[in-house]
Amino acid sequence: MQNKFEVGKIVNTFGIKGEVKVALYTENINNFKKNNKIYVNNKEMQVEHSRLQKNMLILKLKGVDNMTDAEDLRDSIITVERSKKELPAGTYYIADLIGLDVYTDEGALLGKIIDIYNTGANDIYTVKTLEGKEVLLPAIKDVIKQVDIQNEKVIVHILKGLI
Repeated sequence: MQNKFEVGKIVNTFGIKGEVKVALYTENINNFKKNNKIYVNNKEMQVEHSRLQKNMLILKLKGVDNMTDAEDLRDSIITVERSKKELPAGTYYIADLIGLDVYTDEGALLGKIIDIYNTGANDIYTVKTLEGKEVLLPAIKDVIKQVDIQNEKVIVHILKGLI
């Protein structure tokens, strides 16, 4: 289990007062509220303020007060600590699912989860099979039978015509 999650990347400076443009890796911008602690290249920093502008986040960090300081942060990865709050039942962090072994409900090893994306209706798990093929599995109750983060495995039921 990961203790920190990547939530964005600093892609450029913004203005002359030390603000930076952040490409977000998350829809949850609560991580960037005033006084929140974040990590920039694993260095702890504090958010002074933030705002959305088009599809980017404009971020001001305490102690970064001019364009030169901001320029030094270009291409830096922003991470946050894992929330202490429990997730609702049946909900998982994507980072915890990537790399898990996927077994059929008949006990056969299908492969590993290599990616997850959302279609709007539900998530889709991309599984790389032992043969090197990619299989797309919808994250619905009829298919995903059990997720066991501790034992690093997922048990799935393969519906007719799914593979």
